[in-house]
Amino acid sequence: MSIVQKVPCTIVTGFLGAGKTTLVRHVVEHAGGRRLAILVNEFGDVGFDKSFLAACGVEGCTEDSIVELPNGCICCTVADDFVPALTTLLERPEPPEHILIETSGLALPKPLVQAFQWPAIRGRVTVDGVVAVVDGPAVASGAFAEDPEALAAQRAADQAVDHDNPLEEVFEDQLLCADLVVLNKADLIDAETRARVRAEVEGHLPRAVKVVETENGAIDPRVLLGLGAAAEDDLNARPSHHGDGEDHDHDDFETVALAVRPAASPADLAARVEKAAETAGVLRIKGFAEVEGKPMRLVVQGVGRRVGHHFDRPWRAGESRDGTLVVIGLKGFDRDAVAAALAG
Repeated sequence: MSIVQKVPCTIVTGFLGAGKTTLVRHVVEHAGGRRLAILVNEFGDVGFDKSFLAACGVEGCTEDSIVELPNGCICCTVADDFVPALTTLLERPEPPEHILIETSGLALPKPLVQAFQWPAIRGRVTVDGVVAVVDGPAVASGAFAEDPEALAAQRAADQAVDHDNPLEEVFEDQLLCADLVVLNKADLIDAETRARVRAEVEGHLPRAVKVVETENGAIDPRVLLGLGAAAEDDLNARPSHHGDGEDHDHDDFETVALAVRPAASPADLAARVEKAAETAGVLRIKGFAEVEGKPMRLVVQGVGRRVGHHFDRPWRAGESRDGTLVVIGLKGFDRDAVAAALAG
């Protein structure tokens, strides 16, 4: 009887704007010919991450090798979305040699790891490792310690908030499940701050887990792939704030896609995004836009009040150049204020 070789899967988790998609794209670009597939989850209506990955230009990295699960958290839609999507990848004429799964920034990784025990896929795939991407500057600034007064007001308005600090719990659950932690954007903080952030991250880890510092998600794929964790068989070593099988929701957060007019320059749009990010409760802004007179598409990514942008590829013939930015924030953030800021 032949033994079926399980396809290894790497789960890339991390809070909003930590750099997950940039890291995944770097791995794809430096895979050395290995046949990879990507399953990417968006918390929102606009497929930013799939489009960004598909623009990498690497041979073999095509639209068919990237499966997107929009409009929800992958850990909440295992039966309806995740298992069928994974099965689709496995049944391709040339199945992938390794699958990268990028969760949304609000997903809890442990329920996703548990999904690998489902009979339909258990004998075909294994969790090679859970990689938690951490935004170094955000942790350094105490981004996961919310204003207690604002949180109290939110709880009073929304009974769905049933834990003390949803951002902190999401962040910690991602670390508690990790086999590798990537401390990203390390170049944006000094050595003393990096040491402090590393110590804080290590304080959340329940076991010995390697922490790697990176800049712009640049990491050797050999560090990331081939961890051999078989995490689905190691769930007891991965504690969580949410009990096994316990339902959870993301009513603490909401997302909206807003149209944005062409920018006179990248700096013009960045200024508008920075102003929008000042709106209370806004966590993340990302998307694409047109710059007047430029043949290239502009990628914009804002985390807190830090905004980055770059041209990623030429606009395609016949492609709509309508700019759209996805805004993710705490429930009840002022959408009108954000829209006004982006309008300029």
